[in-house]
Amino acid sequence: MAEPVSLRVVSYNVNSQRGDVAAMAELVRGLEPDVVVVQEAPRRLRWRTLNAHLAHRLGLVHAAGGAPSLGNVVLTSYRVSVRDSWCVQFPLTPGRHMRGAVFARCAIGAANFVVAGSHLATDPTERPTQAAVLRRVMDEVELPLVLAADVNEEAGGSAWRTLAEGLTDSASAVADGAAPPTFPAPTPDRRIDAVFVGEGLTVRAATVADGSLARRASDHLPLVVDLTLP
Repeated sequence: MAEPVSLRVVSYNVNSQRGDVAAMAELVRGLEPDVVVVQEAPRRLRWRTLNAHLAHRLGLVHAAGGAPSLGNVVLTSYRVSVRDSWCVQFPLTPGRHMRGAVFARCAIGAANFVVAGSHLATDPTERPTQAAVLRRVMDEVELPLVLAADVNEEAGGSAWRTLAEGLTDSASAVADGAAPPTFPAPTPDRRIDAVFVGEGLTVRAATVADGSLARRASDHLPLVVDLTLP
């Protein structure tokens, strides 16, 4: 029988790298992730080069996303093979930011899975529509799915419920009491970042990386999830 395959996923809104990027790099490298799903990654001029530079600083490889996914990016370690990727753009509300999502079909050895990342709107009137579009694409994925997202609302909101239906909310699944908050980093009191996992994936641990590095690096704290792949 094959040995179980472990996977460490980090979901991280890097606040367009407005914080201490050296602290961010030290923090992420220390976490030793297999996959980092980044929100607010480079999405405009020279986005390919800038995302490659970001990945290099974090000790990873730019696998998918950027301008076509409106700043949602998948970075991977060399342990992960990326077989395919695609992006989704949500309907534009005039006067608001364009937003979207990235999907990457990945493998570690014979274990196949899909990683997705998204960043929903701050406007509560936009989020439900965006979540519905994202959910339709998620439902077309046949492999075990990991969705890492800055939902911009807390558990119980309509967009959160749409994304979470039928999936496991990793932080809640293993939390001893309330799942830890992720925002704002200096004084976190809201849990607006999540990693949802699909059928076949086992959540072993889910923690929020806190401390001086994390609080200097971004306005969000990274969510670190350890999974076992089927």
